[in-house]
Amino acid sequence: MATVNFSIPEDVRDRFNRAFEGRNKSQIVVELLLRAIAEEAINNKRIKAIDALLPRRAQRPVVALKEVRKARQAWC
Repeated sequence: MATVNFSIPEDVRDRFNRAFEGRNKSQIVVELLLRAIAEEAINNKRIKAIDALLPRRAQRPVVALKEVRKARQAWC
């Protein structure tokens, strides 16, 4: 196990201690870190997907709103 040392605002520390009183705070921090890592991976995938789609958008033909509505109504 590694030890991590970082500074946080006192009010955040106090709120954390109250919220998780009587629980293993190290385990809670580990779970929060793992959740943050997973969320970052998802965000990175979204960014890559958007970056891949944006150049294609410029190449798409312009479609009138009237045509879009007609297509939606035909689909539903």
